[in-house]
Amino acid sequence: MLSRHTYQAVLQALDRQATVALIGPRQVGKTTLALEVAAEKGALYLDLETQRDRGKLSDPALFLEAYEDRLVILDEIHRTPELFQELRGIIDRGRRRGKRTGRFLILGSASMDLLKQSGESLAGRISYVEMSPLDVLEVVPQQNALQQLWLRGGFPDSFLANDDADSLIFRQDFIRTYLERDIPQFGYRIPAETLERLWTMLAHSQGGLLNASKLASSLSVTSPTVASYVDLMVDLLLVRRLKPFHGNTKKRLVKSPRLYVRDSGLLHALLGIEDHNDLFGHPVVGASWEGFVIENLLAVAPRGAKASFYRTSAGAEIDLLLEMPGRRGIYAIEIKHGLLSTPSRGFYTAIKDLKPTEAFVVNSGEERYPIAEDVEATGLREMATIIAES
Repeated sequence: MLSRHTYQAVLQALDRQATVALIGPRQVGKTTLALEVAAEKGALYLDLETQRDRGKLSDPALFLEAYEDRLVILDEIHRTPELFQELRGIIDRGRRRGKRTGRFLILGSASMDLLKQSGESLAGRISYVEMSPLDVLEVVPQQNALQQLWLRGGFPDSFLANDDADSLIFRQDFIRTYLERDIPQFGYRIPAETLERLWTMLAHSQGGLLNASKLASSLSVTSPTVASYVDLMVDLLLVRRLKPFHGNTKKRLVKSPRLYVRDSGLLHALLGIEDHNDLFGHPVVGASWEGFVIENLLAVAPRGAKASFYRTSAGAEIDLLLEMPGRRGIYAIEIKHGLLSTPSRGFYTAIKDLKPTEAFVVNSGEERYPIAEDVEATGLREMATIIAES
């Protein structure tokens, strides 16, 4: 059993709020974590994907109020969206009887519908916890573990597969199931072939600036349609839309966001990359490493941290800016695949523009050492530890 950071985040959220929504893509480990919480809390677990458990909620108020003194876990909540309105009344009645926290843990693959439903019905009564795939601090630091995590991605069944071939089959099946079954379940009527083409195009341009008109031309749809498809992929936590930094730097800044396929394993499956030999010979290797580093660092960043990238029309650029909460300042992070840690002149220009609190170059090694005044090189695990402990 792998220890997940999200476990403690869920327990803490249950201690302060009546309802906690654990959101994340399918197969990321939400149900496994929820069952651990159930064992610790003595909770009632209902899988709303089964007719048996859905039938128990034919009268939600009558059934759920009988378990007022226990945590109730509702898995696959998107199957019964009408429950959100019922939960509001149940929570409010419980509050009047002193039952203010730890009432419900709801699970679902993040979608616009899920967030909209819960946000409107349970405002002031719900806290959200996002569960990401495995990150570098959750994987035992054994030989080749980091390389395996990068190649296979962080979905537990993919990372823990017997070999790379089995892992790839899992990811290919995952992609097909999402396109043909899961997305239609959320009410979206998008041809699976079109969405797969878009997903693959985003993989080929990993880390590139969003160009909706170019994507629209390739897909034979309109730019607003492409924008709505990208929004969907972002809402489902499958694609990262990294926003450009907007600050008073008196520089002409890039305004388009960068797009990344969030899980490196899914990225490689979309591109037909089977093993490390394929990966290191593929043109996407540098962008893949960049996206992999970004996802790992954001997975461990403190609540409230804001992520962006910095790029000016003159070529000054920083791959990742983390504006830390409180007065902890800004971390400027450049990402380099390989052991060399020589950033471009544009990085140093950007450092002068922004004057960040800390500046790092994350490479593929493990050592931490200075490379310039106020700039350090370090490996991914060390960088993740620095951010997690900030």
